[in-house]
Amino acid sequence: MSDTEEESTCSDSWPINEDWLMDVLKKHHEVHSGIKITHFKVKQGCQDGVNNLSDILSVSVVYAFERNEPVSGEVSQCLDIVIKLLPQDPFSRYFVTEAQFDLREIKFYTSILPDLMAFQEQYIPKELGSMVISVPTCFYTQYAPLGSNTPTSLGSPDTAESILVLEDMRSLGYKGANFTTGLTLGQTEAAIRAIVTIHALSLGLKIKKKVDLNEKYPFLFQTKRATESYQQLVEQGMPQLTKFLEQKPGFENELKALSKIRPQTKYLIEKLLQPIEPMGLITHTDFWCNNLLFRGESDDERTDSCIILDWQMVTYSRLTNDLALLLISSIPSSTRRQNTSRLLDLYYGTLKSCCLKMDVDIEADLGYSRNKMDCEYRHSLLLALLLCIGSVDIAIGNPAAEQRLLDVLRDLYDEGILCPCLEQHDRWVAYCDTNL
Repeated sequence: MSDTEEESTCSDSWPINEDWLMDVLKKHHEVHSGIKITHFKVKQGCQDGVNNLSDILSVSVVYAFERNEPVSGEVSQCLDIVIKLLPQDPFSRYFVTEAQFDLREIKFYTSILPDLMAFQEQYIPKELGSMVISVPTCFYTQYAPLGSNTPTSLGSPDTAESILVLEDMRSLGYKGANFTTGLTLGQTEAAIRAIVTIHALSLGLKIKKKVDLNEKYPFLFQTKRATESYQQLVEQGMPQLTKFLEQKPGFENELKALSKIRPQTKYLIEKLLQPIEPMGLITHTDFWCNNLLFRGESDDERTDSCIILDWQMVTYSRLTNDLALLLISSIPSSTRRQNTSRLLDLYYGTLKSCCLKMDVDIEADLGYSRNKMDCEYRHSLLLALLLCIGSVDIAIGNPAAEQRLLDVLRDLYDEGILCPCLEQHDRWVAYCDTNL
Protein backbone atom coordinates (compact mmCIF):
# COMPACT_ATOMS: atom_id res chain seq x y z
CA MET A 1 0.00 0.00 0.00
CA SER A 2 1.44 3.34 -1.03
CA ASP A 3 0.46 6.84 -0.01
CA THR A 4 -2.48 5.68 2.10
CA GLU A 5 -4.10 7.79 4.78
CA GLU A 6 -6.40 6.30 7.39
CA GLU A 7 -8.15 9.05 9.35
CA SER A 8 -10.33 6.67 11.35
CA THR A 9 -11.67 3.16 11.51
CA CYS A 10 -15.15 1.77 11.92
CA SER A 11 -14.29 -0.11 15.10
CA ASP A 12 -11.26 -1.22 17.03
CA SER A 13 -11.82 -4.84 15.99
CA TRP A 14 -12.59 -4.35 12.31
CA PRO A 15 -10.60 -1.59 10.58
CA ILE A 16 -11.09 -0.54 7.00
CA ASN A 17 -7.98 -1.76 5.24
CA GLU A 18 -6.58 -2.20 1.75
CA ASP A 19 -7.48 -5.89 1.51
CA TRP A 20 -11.11 -5.20 2.40
CA LEU A 21 -11.39 -2.39 -0.14
CA MET A 22 -9.68 -4.51 -2.76
CA ASP A 23 -12.33 -7.20 -2.35
CA VAL A 24 -15.11 -4.60 -2.69
CA LEU A 25 -13.58 -3.19 -5.87
CA LYS A 26 -13.11 -6.63 -7.39
CA LYS A 27 -16.75 -7.46 -6.74
CA HIS A 28 -17.82 -4.09 -8.14
CA HIS A 29 -15.84 -4.57 -11.37
CA GLU A 30 -16.52 -8.33 -11.44
CA VAL A 31 -12.84 -9.19 -11.79
CA HIS A 32 -10.38 -11.31 -9.84
CA SER A 33 -7.26 -9.21 -10.44
CA GLY A 34 -5.96 -6.12 -12.23
CA ILE A 35 -6.79 -3.56 -9.51
CA LYS A 36 -4.19 -1.61 -7.54
CA ILE A 37 -5.15 0.76 -4.72
CA THR A 38 -2.90 3.83 -4.59
CA HIS A 39 -4.63 5.84 -1.86
CA PHE A 40 -7.64 5.72 0.42
CA LYS A 41 -9.03 7.92 3.15
CA VAL A 42 -11.61 7.01 5.81
CA LYS A 43 -13.70 9.54 7.72
CA GLN A 44 -16.32 9.06 10.40
CA GLY A 45 -19.83 9.81 9.25
CA CYS A 46 -21.13 11.31 6.05
CA GLN A 47 -24.65 12.37 6.89
CA ASP A 48 -26.15 15.36 8.62
CA GLY A 49 -28.20 14.73 11.72
CA VAL A 50 -28.40 11.68 13.95
CA ASN A 51 -28.59 8.09 12.76
CA ASN A 52 -29.26 5.63 15.57
CA LEU A 53 -29.67 2.61 13.29
CA SER A 54 -26.18 2.57 11.72
CA ASP A 55 -22.60 3.61 12.19
CA ILE A 56 -21.56 5.38 9.02
CA LEU A 57 -18.17 5.80 7.38
CA SER A 58 -17.20 7.79 4.32
CA VAL A 59 -14.36 6.32 2.26
CA SER A 60 -12.57 7.81 -0.74
CA VAL A 61 -10.35 5.38 -2.63
CA VAL A 62 -8.06 6.05 -5.61
CA TYR A 63 -7.11 2.98 -7.59
CA ALA A 64 -5.75 1.85 -10.94
CA PHE A 65 -7.84 -0.50 -13.05
CA GLU A 66 -6.70 -2.50 -16.06
CA ARG A 67 -9.21 -1.85 -18.83
CA ASN A 68 -9.47 -4.05 -21.91
CA GLU A 69 -12.32 -2.44 -23.84
CA PRO A 70 -12.80 -0.28 -25.80
CA VAL A 71 -9.16 0.75 -25.35
CA SER A 72 -6.74 -1.36 -23.36
CA GLY A 73 -4.53 0.13 -20.68
CA GLU A 74 -4.43 1.11 -17.03
CA VAL A 75 -6.93 3.75 -15.92
CA SER A 76 -6.85 5.67 -12.64
CA GLN A 77 -10.25 6.04 -10.94
CA CYS A 78 -11.61 7.54 -7.74
CA LEU A 79 -14.56 6.06 -5.92
CA ASP A 80 -16.39 7.64 -2.97
CA ILE A 81 -18.44 5.21 -0.93
CA VAL A 82 -20.49 5.10 2.23
CA ILE A 83 -20.14 2.09 4.53
CA LYS A 84 -23.06 1.42 6.87
CA LEU A 85 -22.37 -0.85 9.82
CA LEU A 86 -24.24 -1.98 12.88
CA PRO A 87 -24.08 0.54 15.74
CA GLN A 88 -21.19 -0.07 18.12
CA ASP A 89 -23.34 0.85 21.12
CA PRO A 90 -24.54 -2.52 22.53
CA PHE A 91 -28.14 -1.40 23.18
CA SER A 92 -28.54 0.16 19.73
CA ARG A 93 -26.91 -2.86 18.11
CA TYR A 94 -29.33 -5.25 19.80
CA PHE A 95 -32.30 -3.01 18.90
CA VAL A 96 -31.26 -2.96 15.22
CA THR A 97 -30.53 -6.66 14.87
CA GLU A 98 -33.50 -7.88 16.93
CA ALA A 99 -35.90 -5.80 14.80
CA GLN A 100 -33.94 -6.70 11.62
CA PHE A 101 -33.48 -3.09 10.48
CA ASP A 102 -30.17 -4.13 8.91
CA LEU A 103 -31.78 -7.02 7.03
CA ARG A 104 -34.57 -4.86 5.59
CA GLU A 105 -32.23 -2.24 4.17
CA ILE A 106 -29.89 -4.84 2.69
CA LYS A 107 -32.84 -6.70 1.18
CA PHE A 108 -34.20 -3.49 -0.29
CA TYR A 109 -31.02 -3.14 -2.34
CA THR A 110 -30.55 -6.83 -3.16
CA SER A 111 -34.14 -7.95 -3.70
CA ILE A 112 -36.72 -5.16 -4.06
CA LEU A 113 -34.63 -2.74 -6.11
CA PRO A 114 -33.48 -5.31 -8.72
CA ASP A 115 -37.07 -6.55 -9.07
CA LEU A 116 -38.40 -3.03 -9.65
CA MET A 117 -35.70 -2.33 -12.23
CA ALA A 118 -36.38 -5.60 -14.06
CA PHE A 119 -40.13 -4.98 -13.96
CA GLN A 120 -39.68 -1.51 -15.42
CA GLU A 121 -37.53 -2.83 -18.25
CA GLN A 122 -40.10 -5.50 -19.07
CA TYR A 123 -43.33 -3.53 -18.77
CA ILE A 124 -42.57 0.07 -19.73
CA PRO A 125 -42.04 0.66 -23.46
CA LYS A 126 -38.74 2.40 -24.17
CA GLU A 127 -40.49 5.14 -26.15
CA LEU A 128 -42.34 6.21 -22.98
CA GLY A 129 -39.06 6.78 -21.12
CA SER A 130 -37.86 5.02 -18.01
CA MET A 131 -38.49 6.25 -14.48
CA VAL A 132 -35.43 7.13 -12.42
CA ILE A 133 -35.24 5.19 -9.16
CA SER A 134 -33.64 7.76 -6.88
CA VAL A 135 -31.45 5.74 -4.52
CA PRO A 136 -27.67 5.36 -4.27
CA THR A 137 -25.86 2.68 -6.24
CA CYS A 138 -25.17 -0.36 -4.05
CA PHE A 139 -21.69 -1.88 -4.36
CA TYR A 140 -21.74 -4.60 -1.72
CA THR A 141 -23.91 -6.09 1.01
CA GLN A 142 -23.39 -8.65 3.72
CA TYR A 143 -26.00 -9.75 6.26
CA ALA A 144 -25.13 -11.31 9.60
CA PRO A 145 -28.15 -12.55 11.62
CA LEU A 146 -28.41 -11.80 15.32
CA GLY A 147 -25.86 -13.91 17.19
CA SER A 148 -24.02 -14.96 14.04
CA ASN A 149 -20.31 -15.69 14.38
CA THR A 150 -19.75 -17.06 10.90
CA PRO A 151 -16.70 -15.43 9.26
CA THR A 152 -17.04 -14.08 5.72
CA SER A 153 -14.62 -12.96 3.05
CA LEU A 154 -15.12 -9.27 3.79
CA GLY A 155 -15.78 -9.43 7.50
CA SER A 156 -13.46 -9.62 10.46
CA PRO A 157 -11.85 -13.05 10.85
CA ASP A 158 -13.48 -13.29 14.28
CA THR A 159 -17.03 -12.05 13.81
CA ALA A 160 -19.53 -11.48 11.05
CA GLU A 161 -20.93 -8.02 10.53
CA SER A 162 -23.90 -6.67 8.57
CA ILE A 163 -22.43 -4.32 5.98
CA LEU A 164 -23.93 -2.11 3.30
CA VAL A 165 -21.64 -0.28 0.85
CA LEU A 166 -23.26 2.49 -1.18
CA GLU A 167 -22.11 5.23 -3.50
CA ASP A 168 -21.48 8.47 -1.62
CA MET A 169 -23.89 10.78 -3.40
CA ARG A 170 -22.27 13.83 -1.85
CA SER A 171 -19.36 13.34 -4.22
CA LEU A 172 -21.87 13.96 -7.03
CA GLY A 173 -23.05 17.25 -5.56
CA TYR A 174 -25.92 16.07 -3.39
CA LYS A 175 -26.39 17.71 0.00
CA GLY A 176 -28.46 17.02 3.07
CA ALA A 177 -31.42 19.18 3.99
CA ASN A 178 -31.51 21.54 6.95
CA PHE A 179 -33.97 20.18 9.51
CA THR A 180 -34.10 23.47 11.40
CA THR A 181 -35.23 25.54 8.42
CA GLY A 182 -37.10 22.68 6.73
CA LEU A 183 -37.38 21.83 3.06
CA THR A 184 -38.05 24.42 0.39
CA LEU A 185 -41.08 23.92 -1.82
CA GLY A 186 -38.82 22.78 -4.65
CA GLN A 187 -37.08 20.23 -2.45
CA THR A 188 -40.44 18.92 -1.25
CA GLU A 189 -41.62 18.51 -4.83
CA ALA A 190 -38.39 16.70 -5.75
CA ALA A 191 -38.84 14.35 -2.78
CA ILE A 192 -42.42 13.61 -3.82
CA ARG A 193 -41.39 12.83 -7.40
CA ALA A 194 -38.67 10.52 -6.06
CA ILE A 195 -40.96 8.48 -3.79
CA VAL A 196 -43.70 8.26 -6.44
CA THR A 197 -41.40 6.14 -8.61
CA ILE A 198 -40.96 3.51 -5.88
CA HIS A 199 -44.66 3.56 -5.08
CA ALA A 200 -45.74 3.29 -8.72
CA LEU A 201 -43.33 0.53 -9.70
CA SER A 202 -44.20 -1.57 -6.66
CA LEU A 203 -47.91 -1.10 -7.35
CA GLY A 204 -47.37 -2.00 -10.99
CA LEU A 205 -45.39 -5.11 -10.01
CA LYS A 206 -48.23 -6.20 -7.75
CA ILE A 207 -51.01 -5.55 -10.27
CA LYS A 208 -49.41 -6.61 -13.56
CA LYS A 209 -47.66 -9.73 -12.23
CA LYS A 210 -50.34 -10.54 -9.65
CA VAL A 211 -47.77 -10.64 -6.85
CA ASP A 212 -48.49 -10.63 -3.13
CA LEU A 213 -45.73 -8.23 -2.05
CA ASN A 214 -45.81 -9.30 1.60
CA GLU A 215 -45.38 -12.91 0.54
CA LYS A 216 -42.70 -12.10 -2.01
CA TYR A 217 -40.77 -9.95 0.47
CA PRO A 218 -41.29 -11.53 3.92
CA PHE A 219 -38.57 -9.31 5.38
CA LEU A 220 -40.77 -6.20 5.06
CA PHE A 221 -41.59 -4.47 8.34
CA GLN A 222 -44.73 -6.45 9.15
CA THR A 223 -47.62 -4.55 10.70
CA LYS A 224 -47.59 -6.30 14.08
CA ARG A 225 -43.84 -5.96 14.56
CA ALA A 226 -43.78 -2.39 13.29
CA THR A 227 -46.66 -1.47 15.59
CA GLU A 228 -44.77 -2.77 18.61
CA SER A 229 -41.61 -0.84 17.67
CA TYR A 230 -43.44 2.41 16.99
CA GLN A 231 -45.59 2.06 20.11
CA GLN A 232 -42.46 1.69 22.21
CA LEU A 233 -41.11 4.93 20.77
CA VAL A 234 -44.42 6.74 21.32
CA GLU A 235 -44.47 5.65 24.95
CA GLN A 236 -40.98 7.10 25.36
CA GLY A 237 -41.82 10.36 23.60
CA MET A 238 -45.30 11.11 24.93
CA PRO A 239 -44.21 12.09 28.49
CA GLN A 240 -41.58 14.41 27.03
CA LEU A 241 -44.15 16.04 24.72
CA THR A 242 -46.65 16.33 27.56
CA LYS A 243 -44.12 18.11 29.77
CA PHE A 244 -43.23 20.41 26.88
CA LEU A 245 -46.89 21.33 26.18
CA GLU A 246 -47.63 21.95 29.86
CA GLN A 247 -45.17 24.84 29.65
CA LYS A 248 -46.92 26.33 26.58
CA PRO A 249 -50.02 28.42 27.35
CA GLY A 250 -52.91 28.01 24.94
CA PHE A 251 -52.38 24.32 24.17
CA GLU A 252 -54.70 22.90 26.81
CA ASN A 253 -57.08 21.39 24.21
CA GLU A 254 -54.27 19.68 22.34
CA LEU A 255 -52.84 18.34 25.57
CA LYS A 256 -56.23 16.99 26.61
CA ALA A 257 -56.70 15.32 23.20
CA LEU A 258 -53.28 13.67 23.46
CA SER A 259 -54.08 12.36 26.94
CA LYS A 260 -57.30 10.78 25.62
CA ILE A 261 -55.60 9.26 22.60
CA ARG A 262 -52.63 7.88 24.52
CA PRO A 263 -54.28 4.59 25.64
CA GLN A 264 -55.37 3.99 22.03
CA THR A 265 -52.13 4.66 20.19
CA LYS A 266 -51.15 1.02 19.64
CA TYR A 267 -54.51 0.26 18.04
CA LEU A 268 -54.31 3.38 15.89
CA ILE A 269 -50.76 2.68 14.72
CA GLU A 270 -51.68 -0.86 13.71
CA LYS A 271 -54.84 0.27 11.95
CA LEU A 272 -53.14 3.09 10.06
CA LEU A 273 -50.16 0.98 8.96
CA GLN A 274 -52.45 -1.52 7.27
CA PRO A 275 -52.78 -0.86 3.53
CA ILE A 276 -56.16 -0.16 1.99
CA GLU A 277 -56.39 -2.44 -1.02
CA PRO A 278 -55.98 -2.41 -3.91
CA MET A 279 -53.52 0.44 -3.29
CA GLY A 280 -51.17 -1.33 -0.88
CA LEU A 281 -47.57 -0.87 -2.03
CA ILE A 282 -43.95 -0.55 -0.93
CA THR A 283 -43.45 2.46 1.36
CA HIS A 284 -40.33 3.96 2.91
CA THR A 285 -42.11 4.62 6.23
CA ASP A 286 -39.35 6.90 7.54
CA PHE A 287 -39.73 9.49 4.82
CA TRP A 288 -38.48 12.77 6.27
CA CYS A 289 -35.83 15.33 5.44
CA ASN A 290 -32.90 13.68 7.26
CA ASN A 291 -33.25 10.66 4.98
CA LEU A 292 -33.05 12.74 1.80
CA LEU A 293 -30.28 14.34 -0.26
CA PHE A 294 -30.80 17.08 -2.84
CA ARG A 295 -28.90 18.46 -5.79
CA GLY A 296 -29.61 21.71 -7.61
CA GLU A 297 -30.18 25.36 -6.93
CA SER A 298 -31.65 26.36 -3.58
CA ASP A 299 -34.37 28.39 -5.31
CA ASP A 300 -37.74 26.68 -4.95
CA GLU A 301 -38.34 26.07 -8.64
CA ARG A 302 -34.84 24.88 -9.55
CA THR A 303 -34.13 21.89 -7.34
CA ASP A 304 -32.74 19.23 -9.66
CA SER A 305 -33.30 15.91 -7.96
CA CYS A 306 -33.65 14.02 -4.69
CA ILE A 307 -32.01 10.82 -3.45
CA ILE A 308 -33.78 8.68 -0.84
CA LEU A 309 -31.64 7.04 1.86
CA ASP A 310 -32.16 4.69 4.82
CA TRP A 311 -34.61 1.95 3.86
CA GLN A 312 -34.49 0.14 7.22
CA MET A 313 -38.25 0.54 7.75
CA VAL A 314 -39.44 -0.45 4.28
CA THR A 315 -43.02 -1.66 4.61
CA TYR A 316 -46.09 -2.80 2.69
CA SER A 317 -48.47 0.01 3.59
CA ARG A 318 -50.39 3.09 2.41
CA LEU A 319 -48.80 5.53 0.01
CA THR A 320 -50.19 8.46 2.00
CA ASN A 321 -48.16 7.44 5.06
CA ASP A 322 -44.95 8.58 3.35
CA LEU A 323 -46.56 11.80 2.16
CA ALA A 324 -47.99 12.72 5.55
CA LEU A 325 -44.76 12.14 7.45
CA LEU A 326 -42.80 14.25 4.97
CA LEU A 327 -45.21 17.18 5.08
CA ILE A 328 -45.72 17.46 8.83
CA SER A 329 -42.14 16.73 9.88
CA SER A 330 -39.98 18.43 7.30
CA ILE A 331 -41.41 21.60 5.80
CA PRO A 332 -42.09 25.01 7.36
CA SER A 333 -45.61 25.57 8.63
CA SER A 334 -46.32 28.32 6.09
CA THR A 335 -45.25 26.08 3.21
CA ARG A 336 -47.39 23.22 4.49
CA ARG A 337 -50.45 25.37 5.06
CA GLN A 338 -50.25 27.12 1.70
CA ASN A 339 -49.24 24.19 -0.50
CA THR A 340 -50.59 20.90 0.85
CA SER A 341 -53.32 20.67 -1.80
CA ARG A 342 -50.81 21.52 -4.55
CA LEU A 343 -48.36 18.88 -3.28
CA LEU A 344 -51.06 16.21 -3.10
CA ASP A 345 -52.09 17.13 -6.65
CA LEU A 346 -48.45 16.72 -7.72
CA TYR A 347 -48.24 13.30 -6.09
CA TYR A 348 -51.53 12.06 -7.52
CA GLY A 349 -50.88 13.36 -11.01
CA THR A 350 -47.38 11.87 -11.08
CA LEU A 351 -48.58 8.53 -9.71
CA LYS A 352 -51.33 8.35 -12.31
CA SER A 353 -48.92 9.23 -15.11
CA CYS A 354 -46.33 6.66 -13.98
CA CYS A 355 -48.93 3.91 -13.67
CA LEU A 356 -50.33 4.65 -17.13
CA LYS A 357 -46.87 3.90 -18.53
CA MET A 358 -47.38 0.38 -17.16
CA ASP A 359 -50.93 0.25 -18.56
CA VAL A 360 -52.46 0.60 -15.10
CA ASP A 361 -55.18 3.21 -14.70
CA ILE A 362 -55.51 3.86 -10.97
CA GLU A 363 -58.91 5.50 -11.46
CA ALA A 364 -60.59 3.14 -13.94
CA ASP A 365 -58.83 -0.08 -12.94
CA LEU A 366 -58.33 0.41 -9.19
CA GLY A 367 -61.05 2.90 -8.30
CA TYR A 368 -58.57 5.27 -6.68
CA SER A 369 -59.66 8.90 -6.95
CA ARG A 370 -58.00 12.12 -5.86
CA ASN A 371 -60.75 12.53 -3.25
CA LYS A 372 -60.08 9.09 -1.84
CA MET A 373 -56.38 9.87 -1.59
CA ASP A 374 -57.23 13.07 0.30
CA CYS A 375 -59.29 11.09 2.81
CA GLU A 376 -56.51 8.53 3.30
CA TYR A 377 -54.01 11.36 3.68
CA ARG A 378 -56.04 12.74 6.57
CA HIS A 379 -55.87 9.32 8.24
CA SER A 380 -52.12 9.16 7.64
CA LEU A 381 -51.61 12.54 9.33
CA LEU A 382 -52.54 10.94 12.64
CA LEU A 383 -49.99 8.14 12.13
CA ALA A 384 -47.36 10.69 11.10
CA LEU A 385 -48.01 12.67 14.28
CA LEU A 386 -47.56 9.55 16.40
CA LEU A 387 -44.28 8.77 14.65
CA CYS A 388 -43.13 12.34 15.27
CA ILE A 389 -44.02 11.97 18.94
CA GLY A 390 -41.78 8.90 18.99
CA SER A 391 -38.87 11.11 17.89
CA VAL A 392 -39.94 14.30 19.66
CA ASP A 393 -36.51 14.70 21.27
CA ILE A 394 -35.19 15.75 17.84
CA ALA A 395 -37.46 18.81 17.87
CA ILE A 396 -37.43 19.84 21.53
CA GLY A 397 -34.60 22.26 22.19
CA ASN A 398 -34.66 23.54 18.62
CA PRO A 399 -36.87 26.67 18.59
CA ALA A 400 -37.76 26.46 14.89
CA ALA A 401 -38.60 22.76 15.11
CA GLU A 402 -40.54 23.30 18.32
CA GLN A 403 -42.71 25.92 16.62
CA ARG A 404 -43.27 23.61 13.65
CA LEU A 405 -44.43 20.90 16.08
CA LEU A 406 -46.76 23.30 17.89
CA ASP A 407 -48.23 24.44 14.56
CA VAL A 408 -48.86 20.84 13.51
CA LEU A 409 -50.59 20.02 16.79
CA ARG A 410 -52.77 23.12 16.56
CA ASP A 411 -53.70 22.48 12.92
CA LEU A 412 -54.47 18.79 13.42
CA TYR A 413 -56.64 19.60 16.41
CA ASP A 414 -58.51 22.34 14.57
CA GLU A 415 -59.07 20.04 11.58
CA GLY A 416 -60.48 17.27 13.77
CA ILE A 417 -57.65 14.87 12.98
CA LEU A 418 -56.33 14.66 16.53
CA CYS A 419 -59.26 12.40 17.32
CA PRO A 420 -60.22 12.17 21.01
CA CYS A 421 -61.77 8.70 20.69
CA LEU A 422 -61.61 5.56 18.59
CA GLU A 423 -65.32 5.68 17.79
CA GLN A 424 -64.90 8.98 15.99
CA HIS A 425 -61.94 7.62 14.04
CA ASP A 426 -63.83 4.44 13.09
CA ARG A 427 -66.83 6.46 11.89
CA TRP A 428 -64.45 8.53 9.82
CA VAL A 429 -62.88 5.42 8.23
CA ALA A 430 -66.30 3.89 7.57
CA TYR A 431 -67.54 7.09 5.93
CA CYS A 432 -64.56 7.22 3.57
CA ASP A 433 -64.80 3.54 2.69
CA THR A 434 -68.49 3.78 1.79
CA ASN A 435 -68.68 7.25 0.22
CA LEU A 436 -65.44 7.73 -1.75
